[in-house]
Amino acid sequence: MKKLVILVAVLFSGVIFAQDAKPVLEPFGKKIKATYFYDNGQVQQEGYFENGKLEGIWVSYNESGDKIASGEYVAGIKTGKWFFWSIDAQKSSLCEVDFSNNQIAKVKNWRQDAFATSNE
Repeated sequence: MKKLVILVAVLFSGVIFAQDAKPVLEPFGKKIKATYFYDNGQVQQEGYFENGKLEGIWVSYNESGDKIASGEYVAGIKTGKWFFWSIDAQKSSLCEVDFSNNQIAKVKNWRQDAFATSNE
């Protein structure tokens, strides 16, 4: 499971550079708000840049518009708690990932169907 979380985290951070649709970039004080879109027009990711680096909260969505990931960058480095949601017809789950020094420090999985938690 930890490898899956690492893969998702890497894809989440790399997706912003592999877009076909043009992003919308808007000035927001000292930051630039960036919104990236799927080909179907739905928002794929949104967040901020400051001094050319990812900064603040970034949120990622699936093509249906459901939130699938959220986390914070400080000067381009992942920090604090990141959350990854998985929703299917059978159950939904939440994966909580703690980052320290841009590396995964702890992973905690939550399953809504049984309201149980498990550490992997």
